[in-house]
Amino acid sequence: MAAEKPVHSTGLRGQAAALRATFGGLTLYERFEHAVIIVLTALIIAVVASATWHLAVLVALLLFSDAIQPDNQVVFQTIFGMIFTVMIALEFKHSLLMVLARQESVVRVRSIVLIAMLAMVRKFIILDIGEAQSAEVFALSAAILSLGIVYWLVREQDRDIAAGRKKLFLKRSPGLPKPADGEGAEQQLV
Repeated sequence: MAAEKPVHSTGLRGQAAALRATFGGLTLYERFEHAVIIVLTALIIAVVASATWHLAVLVALLLFSDAIQPDNQVVFQTIFGMIFTVMIALEFKHSLLMVLARQESVVRVRSIVLIAMLAMVRKFIILDIGEAQSAEVFALSAAILSLGIVYWLVREQDRDIAAGRKKLFLKRSPGLPKPADGEGAEQQLV
């Protein structure tokens, strides 16, 4: 007897079949959302590739021209600002891909707050403290603190939801072993 082929192979045909199966069960609007997310993901990939290339060329030029000096703060701020810009774009792309993978119709609030926190950290890195007004530094600090609190609250809410789902699953599946104390609900969804 010949061995049976797996339903979803990892090749291009298998991925295309999985994509058709995914799109087949969606409404017209959900298909539209997924198509928009795929286009946005492709655009972000192009932007990240271009930004990474420009960053690599800039760093190479700075290294060969011996312009990277420990006392030259502007160069470090520029380089790390560019690095954080690429990281923000990658996190944004990741949050869009998670929407596709989970087949949810909205981007998670936690992802948006995380992206905003990364943008604030980038702003702090490129900020010239010597020229910044104290009100600007205070406003940025208050914003990052507020975003941190929102991120923590959303994470706690996600934990509670996950713990409720797990309890419901275990309640409906009596044959599964129950987790020991300290396991299960305390596992983070970070």
